[in-house]
Amino acid sequence: MSLGGGGGGGRQQLQELSQQIQALEEEQAELEAEVEDLQAEKREIDEAIEALGTIETGSMVQVPVGGGAYVRAEVEDIDEVIVDLGADYAAERTEEGAVESLETKKGTVDERIDEVREEITEVEEESAQLEQQAQQAQQQMMQQQMQQSQQQGDGDE
Repeated sequence: MSLGGGGGGGRQQLQELSQQIQALEEEQAELEAEVEDLQAEKREIDEAIEALGTIETGSMVQVPVGGGAYVRAEVEDIDEVIVDLGADYAAERTEEGAVESLETKKGTVDERIDEVREEITEVEEESAQLEQQAQQAQQQMMQQQMQQSQQQGDGDE
């Protein structure tokens, strides 16, 4: 009877490990989605830096007004650029100052991408360890089942 209880405990351990592995896989997917979002933000910053380098006073540009709609506008003064600083703050900068602010923001995004990638690596390592534990638990269960079968077979003879 005690061996049968051990097999049930093994199944429970396998189920718990499986749930932990699934939670880690979900966390990894969320982290990978965050990296994709950060990379998209970085591309937008690069596009803004490139645009600031090509736009001149008097240039005609398409300005987004929301909902996928744009209006054509003429740039009155390239040295009056409003830059998002984060946390719902923005500041007026010169063209050069705007590029510097965007480069700083890009550096911060790069650092966050590196941090998230490190988190992904940690989650992958933890997941691999749990998968190894699950394999070991499954092997132990199979061995216990074989021993039970042999003991029952020996008892029948």
